[in-house]
Amino acid sequence: MLYGIAVFPEKAVQDEANSWRIRHDPHYCNIAAHMTIREAEDWDETKLRLAVEQLEKTAATLSPFKVKFNRVSTFFPVTPTLYFALEDPSPVAMLHEAVCSGPLEQTLPNYVYTPHITIGRNMPPDELHDLYGNLRMKEIRLATLIDRIHLLYQTEQGGWTAYQSFQLGNG
Repeated sequence: MLYGIAVFPEKAVQDEANSWRIRHDPHYCNIAAHMTIREAEDWDETKLRLAVEQLEKTAATLSPFKVKFNRVSTFFPVTPTLYFALEDPSPVAMLHEAVCSGPLEQTLPNYVYTPHITIGRNMPPDELHDLYGNLRMKEIRLATLIDRIHLLYQTEQGGWTAYQSFQLGNG
């Protein structure tokens, strides 16, 4: 079964992201607006048990923190993706490093980890450039508290749902 790890922003941030995702993100119906902490991977029961143990330990050692989104950015030309970018990505990057250690260590990731909330993906280049040109001039001031990590699994219908959540600073 496919499992992934994410954090979900507060409702106001989700609502703003979803106002764009509904038209520009084909994954809109499968998962709420989120920041991926660890990409999806197929796990057996042993790996799942080790992941839960790792997430319990990690969550217990970290305190909740606030993040701010201050602009729209893109991964173009690597991928035709638009996203809300963080003013300071380091707290989420540290969370990613803590989660992706021990049994959840990823060998040779395909990209540099960039925490973000996707608002558009798989867009034709003209549409992406047009929308990006408009949105990069828009003032973005969104903030959210990150106080838990979610271990998710993919359902048979393609949606993602929580397997277990881990509150930060609960140790």
